[in-house]
Amino acid sequence: MEDSSFDLELELSSLPREKWWADDYLYQLGGFWFLPQSIEGVIRVNKNFRPLPSDVILASFPKTGTTWLKALLYSIVNPSSKHRLTVENPHSLVPFLEYFDSYGKPPYESTTVVSPDANHCRRIFSTHMPYQLLERTLDSSDCRVVYVTRNPKDTLVSTWHFVNKWEKAREEPWPFEVAVEKFCCGVTPYGPYDDHVMGYRKLSLKRPKNAHFLTYEELKNDPETHVKNLAEFLGCPFEGEDVEGQVREIVKSCSFEVLSSHEVNKSEDVLPGIPLNLTLNSFFRNGVVGGYKDHLSDEIVEKIDALTREKFHSLGFMYGI
Repeated sequence: MEDSSFDLELELSSLPREKWWADDYLYQLGGFWFLPQSIEGVIRVNKNFRPLPSDVILASFPKTGTTWLKALLYSIVNPSSKHRLTVENPHSLVPFLEYFDSYGKPPYESTTVVSPDANHCRRIFSTHMPYQLLERTLDSSDCRVVYVTRNPKDTLVSTWHFVNKWEKAREEPWPFEVAVEKFCCGVTPYGPYDDHVMGYRKLSLKRPKNAHFLTYEELKNDPETHVKNLAEFLGCPFEGEDVEGQVREIVKSCSFEVLSSHEVNKSEDVLPGIPLNLTLNSFFRNGVVGGYKDHLSDEIVEKIDALTREKFHSLGFMYGI
């Protein structure tokens, strides 16, 4: 692996920036916006990460179902070790590429990236990085990419709830009207949302054997079918006499109700390795499809729907309304 020296202060000073929340700024890199805590990792991944053909990478825009998919993918790839989800947070078992010190040696104390199953040796990573910054890396690899997206209106509301769980928000909550404004103009961590989604949509159409694209709504509507589809895509289909029972067990054990009941996921301990002081329990909020209706006015809904028609529907992707 090539060495990547990085002067964060020098790099940030050369990047466009926009005020995001209070006195915090986001920095633009390759057309996308990032928190300053993420920039170093994003650049390191872009320069140095070379996935193995056996790697599984879960890609997603923030707050679109990442935690749930981490649990599902870990259980599918590691069927004999899925019990670890009862004592370890999904983000510890499937760590973010952006926050690695080195690939294969994550800073997460309890993580073993290589599957503990005797018959498997597959690494599972996740990332919020857009495809546009990973295009050369992913296009030159036979690794499998799973991308999950979610209705933009629910994504916005979930982001607002999540950010207001941060330590900073205890003293200065993130105003909802600011969250709406920033989301609509694309100035949000890893945004713009629509460019992020369409990048991975493009990958899935270009390389369907290597990229699997699904929506949060599809998964919520029929989790068992999509868990079986994911297992087939990853090359580890369910086998044996009671396939349906195996699928049901994974769906149940990875449900919000079960995962959120484990003590580790109720903890207010900080998730190690991520420089945002995020607590383990902050990742669990029951994401209801259409929950935005309790928060967004008709005017805001129409504004976001107009953007969705422009960005998605004009390109033939009928989603988001």
